Order: sequence, then structure tokens, then C-alpha cells
Amino acid sequence: MVAASSVHVQVLPADVGEGRRSLLQMQVGARSMLGALALNTGGLLVDHGWVRVFGGGSAAQRGLPSLARVNRFPTVFDPVWHPAAGLVVGLDVVGGVFALNAGDPAAAGRPGAPGQMTYFAPDTLAWEAMEMGHSGWVSWLLSGRLETFYDGLRWPGWREDAAGLDLSQGVSVYPFLWSEEAHADLAATSRQPVPMREVIGVAADFARQAGPSDPGFLGEV
Repeated sequence: MVAASSVHVQVLPADVGEGRRSLLQMQVGARSMLGALALNTGGLLVDHGWVRVFGGGSAAQRGLPSLARVNRFPTVFDPVWHPAAGLVVGLDVVGGVFALNAGDPAAAGRPGAPGQMTYFAPDTLAWEAMEMGHSGWVSWLLSGRLETFYDGLRWPGWREDAAGLDLSQGVSVYPFLWSEEAHADLAATSRQPVPMREVIGVAADFARQAGPSDPGFLGEV
């Protein structure tokens, strides 16, 4: 799928041990999309690194964290543990988070059905249903439709900015993406690389204080 895609994608080298730990705790097969990514890749950098898909963790220095680390899996396999709100499976450089719904999305304050993808949007500070499963989401990422999805969230030169980031970094946009100023003229905002946890943390704090609701767990990045 990666080879056939017209989208710029980088497959990161895998940390085999961490990949096996992720696969075991998720209890999914290695032939599933989720299992294949966990076992065989350190993650994917999609569209010049704008979207980061978590896998088994990159063995390379400053690589992506694993699904196990991002979702705070138990250190040792625990058959009764599961991610209560859902499984965080990816993010984008401006603080959007992709998560796979758990068994009761409504109880976690998320839209969509169990097993479907949701997206925490940094321009609305709310979760949005994507109406597709994980494998469908990966296919969608590789389909070339991200330009439409991110209309209004990308600025001139975004490719170079995304590609130049360390994998621990995201892009801080000010005025913030959810502000009227950013909605009116994104190109006039200022942007700088900062730790990814800061990008997501600021959005989460605003969502709790002034946004629609507490977004809940957004991953350990």
C-alpha cells in the first residue's frame, strides 16, 4: 500500500521488542493493519511528516514512540487491561489526534461507533467521527485526500516546516488555530517548532476551560 501510494510516506525502522509488546497487549493478529504496523514498523510519517502513525516504536534515535508508550500499556501483559477511552493511533503536527474508539464511545465523550476512528480537531477543540475503522483510515491517509481534510489548517510552506521537525516536535500556531484570527487568515499567523506534548497540552487545556468539553486522554507524547 505504501509503495503504491502517491503520497510521500516514510516507514520508520521498528523496535522489535517494543512492537511485540504492543501486539501482545492489544491482542490483535499480525495480519491486521494495526498488528502489522506494530510488529513491522516503527511508525509511518505521512505527507512529508504532517501525519504520524504510531507503530511498534522506532529504534532510531529520536524516533516515534510506540503504541504501547503512547497509550500507557502495562509494562507486563495484563489480560484485563484495555484503553478505556480508546487507542491513540496517530497525530498531526498541529495537535490533531487520531484515536480508535473503545467499546463505549459515548461514555468517553466521543462520537461514532465502537471500533471506529475519531479525530480531535485542533481548530474546533472537539472530537469528530470519521466513520471508518483503523485499516480504512490507513488506506485513506495513503489515498491523497489529506489536502481536502486539512483545508484551512495548512499554510504556504507547510511541507518544509513539517519535514524539518524533530519527531518530538510539533508546530505551535499563534493566534491559536481555534481563534477567529486564525480562521480568518492562517497565513498571517506566526508558527514555530515546540515539543509535541506542548502543542497537544495547550489545545487540551483550552478545550477543558473554554471549549466544548474535556477531550480526555490524548496520548503520552
